[in-house]
Amino acid sequence: MSAKFFLDTNVFVYSFDTNSPGKASKANELIRKALKERQGVISTQVVQEFLNVAIRKFRKPLTIPDCKQYLSAVLLPLCTVYPDEYLYREALDIQAQTGYSFYDCLILAGADRGGCGIVFSEDLQAGRLVKNLEIVNPFS
Repeated sequence: MSAKFFLDTNVFVYSFDTNSPGKASKANELIRKALKERQGVISTQVVQEFLNVAIRKFRKPLTIPDCKQYLSAVLLPLCTVYPDEYLYREALDIQAQTGYSFYDCLILAGADRGGCGIVFSEDLQAGRLVKNLEIVNPFS
């Protein structure tokens, strides 16, 4: 299995969650590892979802300057998967196979495209193997 791993949006969201210090600690540990070892991967979907949540749904929303700084320091260095026809077709194939939502399937297609072996996500079925991607809930 590949040493590369994909971080779902919820990992980034939990890294800011002061009400769940255990999850925040684990999320920040994964993000630090992703950046330090250069093995972490995200897609543009994760960037978009995180920024939307950070600006609109955090109890104390991030400011635009804070978002820009986080984008430059964390999100863009990890973002290596961009949408194209293959990604959408692959997501549809994964959806037919798994029954997951289309957006969850885009995450899995992005992880596959990024050459990952593991997808860290709280939202998908932990322990399931999809396209040689092991789904791991880092918070359980």
